[in-house]
Amino acid sequence: MIKDLIVILMSAVLVDNYVLNKFLGICPFLGVSKKSDQAVGMGVSVIFVMLVATAATWPIQTYLLDPNGLGYLQTIVFILVIAALVQFVEIFLKKFIPALHKSLGVYLPLITTNCAVLGVTINNISDGYTFVESMVSSLGCGLGFLLAMWIFAGVRNRLEESDAPECFKGMPITLVAASIVSVAFMGFGGIIDKLFA
Repeated sequence: MIKDLIVILMSAVLVDNYVLNKFLGICPFLGVSKKSDQAVGMGVSVIFVMLVATAATWPIQTYLLDPNGLGYLQTIVFILVIAALVQFVEIFLKKFIPALHKSLGVYLPLITTNCAVLGVTINNISDGYTFVESMVSSLGCGLGFLLAMWIFAGVRNRLEESDAPECFKGMPITLVAASIVSVAFMGFGGIIDKLFA
């Protein structure tokens, strides 16, 4: 059981990284990764929202939608739950951590439309995870999102100091760097199976 949870966690962080492998959550990945502190703040917020969203949506799916034949409402219900949770996080940050709220600014509402959060909640159900496995998967996906944001913030910091050709400055060099980071994460493929086989 513990071994399975470790495999789920490590796979979600490294191998099946939602940003770098599944390409979900690209908007905040590109928008908030200019500074490390903002990237970390956004990553921590996403981890929190993913965990709370999974804790709310898994029981809704398992005990409300599926038994009543309402599984087709999954996406709509999950979007509404996630939107409400993001509003809660925004109110919480505004009241208790105003500096982080101010630094995230317009990007905090992006969590509402962050397809990575919706993708995690739906994939946990479709993968047939139990509640505990779903929570571990969500934690791993959130940590993977945070790791990708933090690494890419460092890469973008270096890009700003580099002397790139004029045609590559701005978003083109950012997208090229993101693809290189994504390819680097492909190197983790198979490592989990070899470590825990």
